[in-house]
Amino acid sequence: MTSPDVDKPRPARLASLDAFRGFTIVAMLFVNNPGHPEAFPDQFRHAAWGEFVTFCDMIFPWFLFIVGVAIPFSAASFRKREPDAGLLRYGSKLFKRCVLLIFLGVLIDCSVYKRIHIGMNVLQLIGLAFLCGALLYETPRRVRLGVAAGLLVAYWILIRFIPLPGLAAGSFEQNANAVGWINQRLRPFYLAGIPSVIPTTALVLIGTWYGDRFRDAALTARDHFKALFGGGAVLALAGLVWHLDLEMSKFVWTPSYILFAAGLGAIVLGAFYWLIDHVGWRRWAFLFIVYGMNAITAYFVSIIVRLHTVQEWTMKTAAGETVTLWRGLLMFWTNLAGTFWGSWFFTSSYILFWFFVLLWMYRRGCFWRV
Repeated sequence: MTSPDVDKPRPARLASLDAFRGFTIVAMLFVNNPGHPEAFPDQFRHAAWGEFVTFCDMIFPWFLFIVGVAIPFSAASFRKREPDAGLLRYGSKLFKRCVLLIFLGVLIDCSVYKRIHIGMNVLQLIGLAFLCGALLYETPRRVRLGVAAGLLVAYWILIRFIPLPGLAAGSFEQNANAVGWINQRLRPFYLAGIPSVIPTTALVLIGTWYGDRFRDAALTARDHFKALFGGGAVLALAGLVWHLDLEMSKFVWTPSYILFAAGLGAIVLGAFYWLIDHVGWRRWAFLFIVYGMNAITAYFVSIIVRLHTVQEWTMKTAAGETVTLWRGLLMFWTNLAGTFWGSWFFTSSYILFWFFVLLWMYRRGCFWRV
């Protein structure tokens, strides 16, 4: 390990980063476990192809942005524990994390499909983007930002200007675009989705720049505000401008989408930082911090438990109908409070249940970190 940024004094733990991570996890659980769809506004669903992105579309890239921000802290912690370790030792640790995330992602997919299923989903993409971003973190800041820009430009060129067999250059339809074309050829090898590692690595690298700034003891809170709010606004505006040429799309992780999400992520982190770490208002964010300190448990375990319990177990309704326990709980809440409020109570009760599980772990110092 030779990064020039690793050896700087480490500030106190950023509660705002934990809270923002927890916020994204709570948001992810909320949009992934709705009651009746009509009870929730459009911002809580993914945009269809050709629509402008929604709040729901921001959640995953924000988590990747947070992964990037956390990398400098993780690298510094490793260096402190193993000061004599070289790049090979550090790289092997990163590779193990990546493999574990991919394995957990595959377990989720196998549980969903009820058979062996290998593909590129949330945890798999996080693992690969993290690995690439963390390895590239060993280069200087300017090089990292240059690599991030190069990755986004190269991805843009691929989509906009490279003709492929049977596909005209610049074609950007839901079923006719360069990224989809490549994924179709990779699918037999269980590698569909790999092209998305290119732009998401750029997103992680942008996050590492912010992480470095947080670790720089010479910078003041004012400097952080400028970088988070000002830099975030510039990134979001750049994404909007790029959107005029190549629209934002979560389906293929277009560069405009990456920059817009990174910019908004920096602004939201700035708001969390101002309220929690600067002003000192922490109580309001406690639920998010509890989730953020055990993000993998909150995401992976909650999904696995849901898939193999309440979505498999059955019950009989008063009318004699056999339904899953999950469906039965939704019916209970909607019968009690109506479709709208019942749906909100249903989803909120699921989130609160896991909050109390994670709170129990938090108070006992049980943190599962990959």
